Amino acid sequence: MAWITLEEARENLKMWLMAEKMVSTGQAYTIGTRSLTRVNLAEIAERIDFWRNQVAALENDGKRASYRVFRGVPRDL
Repeated sequence: MAWITLEEARENLKMWLMAEKMVSTGQAYTIGTRSLTRVNLAEIAERIDFWRNQVAALENDGKRASYRVFRGVPRDL
């Protein structure tokens, strides 16, 4: 996965976890004429799952050993 680094994936995961905390305190509010509406909690949960999987994949990318099995048949020529 060369499109993103492990550090970037961790940063994005942290950002979505913060978004979940912010939504838990209030989905929308208005101050005077200005209002703020946050993303749906289900959408945030999907993004958290995505970034957790990305972090896990990037962490395990260097740890996976690739084993190759060869089979030989002895012959007497």
